Amino acid sequence: QVQLVESGGGLVQAGGSLRLACAASGRTFSSYVMGWLRQAPGKERELVAAIGRNVANTVYADSVKGRFTISRDNANTRVYLQINSLKPEDTAVYFCAAGFMWPPSPSSFASWGQGTQVTVSS
Repeated sequence: QVQLVESGGGLVQAGGSLRLACAASGRTFSSYVMGWLRQAPGKERELVAAIGRNVANTVYADSVKGRFTISRDNANTRVYLQINSLKPEDTAVYFCAAGFMWPPSPSSFASWGQGTQVTVSS
C-alpha cells in the first residue's frame, strides 16, 4: 500500500494561488490513479481533480475547472495540485489519494494522506 504525505496548504487571500504537493512512497507509484479530494466542514468529501497512469488523462470537478491543475512526477513519486484564483469556497482540507479505477470516484481510492488545510480569506 502506498503512503501519502501532503504539503503546501495554508492561509491565502482570495485570488491568490497555492501549490499542493503529495509525496508518495513505494515503487509502484506510476501504476496508481492519483487524486486530490477536499472536505469542507459539514460537507461531503469532493473529488476535485484526478490524473491517470497516462498523464493525458485528467478529470476535474466543474467548480475548479480552469483554476486547478493536477500533475504528476512519476520519477520522483509526486503529485501536485496547482490552485489559482482561489475563492473562499475553496476552503477545505485537501487530501491526496491513490487508487486503481478510472474514471475515479471518492470511494474508489484505497490510500489516503492525512490532509492539508487550505483557508481562503475574502
